[in-house]
Amino acid sequence: MTNLAVSTTIHPRVGDRRRLAVAGRLTWRDTNGALRFASVVTRDVSDADVFVECQAPASIPKYRLVHFQVERAAQGRADLPAALRAGKQLTAIYRVGPCEASTGTPKGYALRLLNTPAKAKGTSAAPLALAN
Repeated sequence: MTNLAVSTTIHPRVGDRRRLAVAGRLTWRDTNGALRFASVVTRDVSDADVFVECQAPASIPKYRLVHFQVERAAQGRADLPAALRAGKQLTAIYRVGPCEASTGTPKGYALRLLNTPAKAKGTSAAPLALAN
C-alpha cells in the first residue's frame, strides 16, 4: 500500500487586499474581434490585482486580456493603488466567480494587473500563464 502525499502548499497573496467599492469599466475583444465592454464595481483591490463584479451579465473567458479603468471621478482617491489611479490598465482574468442562476453568467472576475510595481522594479511576481 502506497501513501500518497497531498501538497497543501499555500501561495501567499501578491499584495495586501482591501475592500473598496469603486465604479469602473472593462473593455476587451471577443473571439470575433468585436469590442466589448462591461460596467463593473470593485469589491477588493491590491497593488497587483482587483476583484470586480459586473453590473450586467457579461461572459468573459478565463485568461482573457482585458483593459480595466476606474471611473474618472474616482481616479483621485487616495485609497486606490497608484496603478489604478493612472488610468487604463492591461489586466488578465485569472479567476472567474460563481455563476448567477438567473443569467448563467459569472457575477465577478479577479483581474491581475500586468504592469505591477514588482514587475516594473525587475523583481519576480507570481507567474501567470495566458491563453485565449
